[in-house]
Amino acid sequence: MSNMAFTRRRLGGTPVLTSALGFGGAPIGGFRFALSDQQGAEALGGAFDGGIRYFDTSPYYGYGRSELLFGYALRPHPRDDYVLSSKVGRYMTPLAPGESVAGWRPGGLPFKATFDYSREGTLRSLEQSLLRLGLARIDIALIHDADVHTHGSQAEADRRFAEAMAGSYPALVELRRAGVIKAIGVGLNETAMSLRFAREADLDCIMLAGRYTLLEQGALDALLPLCEKKNMSILLAAPLNSGILATGARAGATYDYKPAPPEILDKVRRIEEVCRHHGVDLTTAALQFPLAHPRLASIVVGALTAGEVRENIARLAAPVPSDLWRELKHEKLLAEAAPVPD
Repeated sequence: MSNMAFTRRRLGGTPVLTSALGFGGAPIGGFRFALSDQQGAEALGGAFDGGIRYFDTSPYYGYGRSELLFGYALRPHPRDDYVLSSKVGRYMTPLAPGESVAGWRPGGLPFKATFDYSREGTLRSLEQSLLRLGLARIDIALIHDADVHTHGSQAEADRRFAEAMAGSYPALVELRRAGVIKAIGVGLNETAMSLRFAREADLDCIMLAGRYTLLEQGALDALLPLCEKKNMSILLAAPLNSGILATGARAGATYDYKPAPPEILDKVRRIEEVCRHHGVDLTTAALQFPLAHPRLASIVVGALTAGEVRENIARLAAPVPSDLWRELKHEKLLAEAAPVPD
Protein backbone atom coordinates (compact mmCIF):
# COMPACT_ATOMS: atom_id res chain seq x y z
CA MET A 1 0.00 0.00 0.00
CA SER A 2 1.28 3.47 -0.87
CA ASN A 3 1.88 5.90 1.97
CA MET A 4 0.67 9.47 1.68
CA ALA A 5 3.36 10.53 4.17
CA PHE A 6 5.96 10.58 1.42
CA THR A 7 3.92 12.38 -1.24
CA ARG A 8 5.71 15.55 -2.34
CA ARG A 9 3.59 18.68 -2.39
CA ARG A 10 4.52 22.03 -3.90
CA LEU A 11 4.69 25.00 -1.56
CA GLY A 12 2.64 27.79 -3.12
CA GLY A 13 4.18 28.92 -6.39
CA THR A 14 7.74 28.11 -5.28
CA PRO A 15 9.98 25.24 -6.40
CA VAL A 16 9.95 23.87 -2.83
CA LEU A 17 8.49 20.36 -2.49
CA THR A 18 7.66 19.26 1.05
CA SER A 19 6.82 15.74 2.15
CA ALA A 20 3.17 15.50 3.21
CA LEU A 21 4.38 14.42 6.65
CA GLY A 22 6.87 16.81 8.21
CA PHE A 23 8.93 16.54 11.39
CA GLY A 24 8.23 19.30 13.93
CA GLY A 25 11.13 20.33 16.14
CA ALA A 26 9.31 21.80 19.16
CA PRO A 27 9.24 18.68 21.40
CA ILE A 28 12.95 17.92 21.09
CA GLY A 29 13.68 21.47 22.24
CA GLY A 30 13.07 20.08 25.71
CA PHE A 31 10.57 22.58 27.13
CA ARG A 32 7.79 20.08 27.82
CA PHE A 33 9.55 16.73 27.75
CA ALA A 34 12.87 15.64 29.23
CA LEU A 35 15.13 14.01 26.70
CA SER A 36 18.84 13.70 25.97
CA ASP A 37 20.55 15.15 22.94
CA GLN A 38 21.11 11.59 21.73
CA GLN A 39 17.40 10.84 21.93
CA GLY A 40 16.57 13.98 19.98
CA ALA A 41 19.12 13.17 17.29
CA GLU A 42 17.80 9.61 17.04
CA ALA A 43 14.25 10.88 16.53
CA LEU A 44 15.45 13.14 13.71
CA GLY A 45 17.52 10.35 12.20
CA GLY A 46 14.52 8.03 12.34
CA ALA A 47 12.45 10.62 10.50
CA PHE A 48 14.97 10.97 7.68
CA ASP A 49 15.58 7.23 7.44
CA GLY A 50 11.83 6.66 7.42
CA GLY A 51 11.37 8.88 4.36
CA ILE A 52 10.33 12.24 5.82
CA ARG A 53 11.87 15.10 3.86
CA TYR A 54 10.47 18.22 5.48
CA PHE A 55 11.86 19.43 8.81
CA ASP A 56 10.70 22.47 10.80
CA THR A 57 12.39 24.12 13.76
CA SER A 58 12.72 27.52 15.47
CA PRO A 59 15.25 29.46 17.55
CA TYR A 60 12.65 29.49 20.33
CA TYR A 61 12.39 25.70 20.68
CA GLY A 62 14.70 24.98 23.60
CA TYR A 63 16.30 28.44 23.16
CA GLY A 64 18.38 27.09 20.28
CA ARG A 65 18.58 23.45 21.35
CA SER A 66 16.22 22.20 18.64
CA GLU A 67 18.25 23.90 15.89
CA LEU A 68 21.49 22.45 17.26
CA LEU A 69 20.03 18.94 17.16
CA PHE A 70 18.61 19.51 13.67
CA GLY A 71 22.01 20.52 12.37
CA TYR A 72 23.74 17.56 14.01
CA ALA A 73 21.25 15.07 12.54
CA LEU A 74 20.80 16.61 9.09
CA ARG A 75 24.32 17.77 8.18
CA PRO A 76 25.49 14.28 7.10
CA HIS A 77 22.83 14.24 4.37
CA PRO A 78 23.10 16.05 1.02
CA ARG A 79 21.53 19.47 1.51
CA ASP A 80 19.23 19.16 -1.50
CA ASP A 81 17.71 15.95 -0.14
CA TYR A 82 15.42 17.69 2.35
CA VAL A 83 13.49 20.91 2.98
CA LEU A 84 14.21 22.92 6.13
CA SER A 85 12.24 25.74 7.73
CA SER A 86 13.01 27.92 10.70
CA LYS A 87 11.61 31.14 12.09
CA VAL A 88 12.33 34.78 12.83
CA GLY A 89 10.96 37.19 15.40
CA ARG A 90 13.24 36.33 18.31
CA TYR A 91 16.98 36.34 18.83
CA MET A 92 18.93 34.66 21.63
CA THR A 93 21.40 36.06 24.16
CA PRO A 94 23.19 34.05 26.85
CA LEU A 95 22.03 34.10 30.44
CA ALA A 96 24.45 35.79 32.80
CA PRO A 97 25.66 33.76 35.80
CA GLY A 98 22.84 33.64 38.33
CA GLU A 99 20.50 35.63 36.10
CA SER A 100 16.78 35.04 36.63
CA VAL A 101 14.37 35.81 33.80
CA ALA A 102 10.59 35.98 34.28
CA GLY A 103 8.91 33.22 32.28
CA TRP A 104 12.17 31.47 31.41
CA ARG A 105 11.53 27.80 30.68
CA PRO A 106 13.87 24.97 31.75
CA GLY A 107 14.85 22.10 29.47
CA GLY A 108 16.57 24.14 26.81
CA LEU A 109 19.90 25.92 26.54
CA PRO A 110 21.04 28.74 28.89
CA PHE A 111 19.85 31.52 26.60
CA LYS A 112 16.97 33.97 26.74
CA ALA A 113 14.69 35.03 23.90
CA THR A 114 14.05 38.64 22.92
CA PHE A 115 11.20 39.51 20.55
CA ASP A 116 12.38 41.57 17.60
CA TYR A 117 10.50 41.83 14.29
CA SER A 118 12.70 44.63 12.93
CA ARG A 119 14.88 44.21 9.85
CA GLU A 120 18.01 44.07 12.00
CA GLY A 121 16.45 41.61 14.42
CA THR A 122 15.29 39.40 11.55
CA LEU A 123 18.73 39.24 9.95
CA ARG A 124 20.33 38.63 13.35
CA SER A 125 17.90 35.78 14.03
CA LEU A 126 18.58 34.13 10.67
CA GLU A 127 22.34 34.41 11.10
CA GLN A 128 22.13 32.85 14.56
CA SER A 129 19.99 30.01 13.17
CA LEU A 130 22.49 29.21 10.42
CA LEU A 131 25.33 29.12 12.94
CA ARG A 132 23.43 26.80 15.29
CA LEU A 133 22.40 24.55 12.42
CA GLY A 134 25.86 24.58 10.85
CA LEU A 135 24.15 24.81 7.46
CA ALA A 136 24.49 27.35 4.71
CA ARG A 137 20.80 27.85 4.04
CA ILE A 138 17.24 27.62 5.29
CA ASP A 139 14.63 26.94 2.61
CA ILE A 140 11.58 28.49 4.31
CA ALA A 141 11.69 31.44 6.73
CA LEU A 142 8.59 32.07 8.84
CA ILE A 143 7.68 35.14 10.91
CA HIS A 144 6.94 33.52 14.24
CA ASP A 145 4.23 34.12 16.86
CA ALA A 146 3.07 37.62 15.91
CA ASP A 147 -0.35 36.88 17.39
CA VAL A 148 -2.62 37.43 20.39
CA HIS A 149 -1.95 33.92 21.72
CA THR A 150 1.72 34.79 22.21
CA HIS A 151 1.62 38.48 23.06
CA GLY A 152 -1.40 38.47 25.34
CA SER A 153 -3.62 41.18 23.88
CA GLN A 154 -4.93 42.39 20.56
CA ALA A 155 -3.21 45.75 21.06
CA GLU A 156 0.19 44.12 21.51
CA ALA A 157 -0.43 41.75 18.60
CA ASP A 158 -1.34 44.78 16.45
CA ARG A 159 1.92 46.46 17.42
CA ARG A 160 3.93 43.36 16.58
CA PHE A 161 2.07 42.98 13.29
CA ALA A 162 3.02 46.53 12.31
CA GLU A 163 6.62 45.92 13.37
CA ALA A 164 6.80 42.71 11.34
CA MET A 165 5.26 44.28 8.23
CA ALA A 166 7.78 47.14 8.41
CA GLY A 167 10.79 45.00 9.33
CA SER A 168 10.71 41.21 9.04
CA TYR A 169 8.51 41.02 5.96
CA PRO A 170 10.45 43.34 3.60
CA ALA A 171 13.73 41.80 4.80
CA LEU A 172 12.47 38.31 3.93
CA VAL A 173 11.13 39.51 0.58
CA GLU A 174 14.62 40.79 -0.29
CA LEU A 175 16.22 37.49 0.73
CA ARG A 176 13.67 35.56 -1.33
CA ARG A 177 14.28 37.76 -4.34
CA ALA A 178 18.03 37.23 -3.98
CA GLY A 179 17.59 33.45 -3.73
CA VAL A 180 19.01 33.28 -0.21
CA ILE A 181 15.77 31.62 0.92
CA LYS A 182 13.24 29.92 -1.33
CA ALA A 183 9.97 30.71 0.45
CA ILE A 184 8.59 33.00 3.14
CA GLY A 185 5.57 32.90 5.40
CA VAL A 186 4.27 33.22 8.94
CA GLY A 187 3.98 30.70 11.75
CA LEU A 188 1.00 31.54 13.97
CA ASN A 189 -1.49 30.07 16.41
CA GLU A 190 -4.57 31.91 15.17
CA THR A 191 -6.67 32.02 12.04
CA ALA A 192 -7.50 35.73 12.39
CA MET A 193 -3.89 36.94 12.47
CA SER A 194 -2.95 34.47 9.74
CA LEU A 195 -5.70 35.95 7.58
CA ARG A 196 -4.44 39.46 8.26
CA PHE A 197 -0.91 38.61 7.14
CA ALA A 198 -2.25 36.71 4.13
CA ARG A 199 -4.26 39.71 2.99
CA GLU A 200 -1.48 42.27 3.36
CA ALA A 201 1.66 40.31 2.42
CA ASP A 202 2.87 38.30 -0.55
CA LEU A 203 3.45 35.03 1.25
CA ASP A 204 4.20 31.56 -0.03
CA CYS A 205 2.82 29.75 2.99
CA ILE A 206 1.28 29.95 6.42
CA MET A 207 2.24 27.59 9.21
CA LEU A 208 -1.03 27.38 11.12
CA ALA A 209 -1.02 25.67 14.51
CA GLY A 210 -4.08 23.60 15.33
CA ARG A 211 -6.77 25.52 13.48
CA TYR A 212 -7.55 23.04 10.69
CA THR A 213 -7.83 19.66 12.34
CA LEU A 214 -10.25 16.80 12.85
CA LEU A 215 -11.48 18.76 15.87
CA GLU A 216 -11.93 22.21 14.31
CA GLN A 217 -12.10 23.58 10.78
CA GLY A 218 -12.52 27.33 11.24
CA ALA A 219 -9.86 28.01 8.60
CA LEU A 220 -12.36 26.87 5.95
CA ASP A 221 -14.41 30.05 6.29
CA ALA A 222 -11.98 32.66 4.96
CA LEU A 223 -8.32 31.66 5.31
CA LEU A 224 -8.24 28.60 3.08
CA PRO A 225 -10.27 30.29 0.29
CA LEU A 226 -7.85 33.22 0.36
CA CYS A 227 -4.91 30.81 0.22
CA GLU A 228 -6.50 29.25 -2.87
CA LYS A 229 -6.95 32.68 -4.47
CA LYS A 230 -3.36 33.79 -3.73
CA ASN A 231 -1.72 30.39 -4.31
CA MET A 232 -0.47 30.07 -0.73
CA SER A 233 0.04 26.76 1.02
CA ILE A 234 -0.77 25.76 4.58
CA LEU A 235 1.77 23.95 6.73
CA LEU A 236 -0.34 22.52 9.53
CA ALA A 237 1.43 22.43 12.88
CA ALA A 238 -0.15 20.81 15.96
CA PRO A 239 -2.52 18.60 13.92
CA LEU A 240 -3.40 16.79 17.17
CA ASN A 241 -4.41 20.05 18.91
CA SER A 242 -1.46 19.77 21.33
CA GLY A 243 -2.38 16.28 22.47
CA ILE A 244 -6.09 15.59 22.82
CA LEU A 245 -6.36 13.95 19.38
CA ALA A 246 -3.55 11.62 20.44
CA THR A 247 -4.70 10.77 23.95
CA GLY A 248 -8.43 11.01 23.42
CA ALA A 249 -10.90 12.55 25.85
CA ARG A 250 -9.34 11.46 29.10
CA ALA A 251 -8.49 13.20 32.35
CA GLY A 252 -5.54 15.54 31.85
CA ALA A 253 -5.94 15.73 28.07
CA THR A 254 -4.54 18.98 26.66
CA TYR A 255 -6.00 21.35 24.09
CA ASP A 256 -3.93 24.36 23.00
CA TYR A 257 -1.37 23.36 25.65
CA LYS A 258 -3.88 23.71 28.50
CA PRO A 259 -6.31 21.26 30.15
CA ALA A 260 -9.11 20.63 27.67
CA PRO A 261 -12.42 22.34 28.60
CA PRO A 262 -15.61 20.25 28.94
CA GLU A 263 -17.02 21.14 25.51
CA ILE A 264 -13.80 20.04 23.79
CA LEU A 265 -13.68 16.80 25.79
CA ASP A 266 -17.28 16.09 24.81
CA LYS A 267 -16.68 16.65 21.10
CA VAL A 268 -13.54 14.52 21.08
CA ARG A 269 -15.41 11.79 22.94
CA ARG A 270 -18.06 11.78 20.21
CA ILE A 271 -15.40 11.70 17.46
CA GLU A 272 -13.75 8.77 19.23
CA GLU A 273 -17.04 6.87 19.25
CA VAL A 274 -17.38 7.25 15.48
CA CYS A 275 -13.78 6.14 14.98
CA ARG A 276 -14.33 3.07 17.16
CA HIS A 277 -17.46 2.22 15.21
CA HIS A 278 -15.35 2.03 12.05
CA GLY A 279 -12.35 0.35 13.68
CA VAL A 280 -10.05 3.35 13.15
CA ASP A 281 -7.56 4.78 15.62
CA LEU A 282 -8.39 8.40 16.55
CA THR A 283 -4.87 9.63 15.82
CA THR A 284 -4.86 7.93 12.42
CA ALA A 285 -8.03 9.77 11.43
CA ALA A 286 -6.63 13.03 12.83
CA LEU A 287 -3.42 12.79 10.80
CA GLN A 288 -5.09 11.76 7.55
CA PHE A 289 -7.98 14.24 7.53
CA PRO A 290 -6.17 17.59 6.95
CA LEU A 291 -4.14 16.31 4.01
CA ALA A 292 -7.29 15.97 1.91
CA HIS A 293 -7.39 19.75 1.49
CA PRO A 294 -5.54 20.86 -1.67
CA ARG A 295 -3.95 23.84 0.11
CA LEU A 296 -2.20 21.61 2.66
CA ALA A 297 1.47 21.16 1.80
CA SER A 298 2.40 19.26 4.97
CA ILE A 299 1.27 18.29 8.44
CA VAL A 300 4.10 19.00 10.84
CA VAL A 301 4.14 16.45 13.65
CA GLY A 302 6.52 16.45 16.59
CA ALA A 303 8.07 13.28 17.99
CA LEU A 304 10.44 12.39 20.80
CA THR A 305 11.62 9.01 19.54
CA ALA A 306 12.24 7.18 16.30
CA GLY A 307 9.47 4.79 17.37
CA GLU A 308 6.94 7.62 17.49
CA VAL A 309 8.02 8.70 14.01
CA ARG A 310 7.48 5.16 12.68
CA GLU A 311 4.02 5.09 14.26
CA ASN A 312 3.06 8.35 12.55
CA ILE A 313 4.30 7.10 9.20
CA ALA A 314 2.33 3.87 9.62
CA ARG A 315 -0.85 5.81 10.49
CA LEU A 316 -0.71 7.63 7.16
CA ALA A 317 -0.70 4.27 5.35
CA ALA A 318 -3.56 2.76 7.37
CA PRO A 319 -6.90 2.27 5.56
CA VAL A 320 -9.76 4.53 6.66
CA PRO A 321 -13.23 3.76 5.28
CA SER A 322 -15.04 6.61 3.58
CA ASP A 323 -18.08 5.86 5.75
CA LEU A 324 -16.17 7.25 8.74
CA TRP A 325 -15.95 10.70 7.17
CA ARG A 326 -19.60 10.53 6.10
CA GLU A 327 -20.72 9.66 9.62
CA LEU A 328 -18.64 12.48 11.14
CA LYS A 329 -20.35 14.94 8.82
CA HIS A 330 -23.78 13.43 9.46
CA GLU A 331 -23.23 13.85 13.21
CA LYS A 332 -22.12 17.48 12.70
CA LEU A 333 -18.66 16.65 14.03
CA LEU A 334 -16.92 17.65 10.81
CA ALA A 335 -17.64 20.68 8.62
CA GLU A 336 -19.77 19.73 5.63
CA ALA A 337 -17.48 21.70 3.29
CA ALA A 338 -14.31 19.98 4.47
CA PRO A 339 -12.60 17.83 1.83
CA VAL A 340 -12.00 14.29 3.07
CA PRO A 341 -9.51 11.61 2.02
CA ASP A 342 -10.50 9.30 -0.83
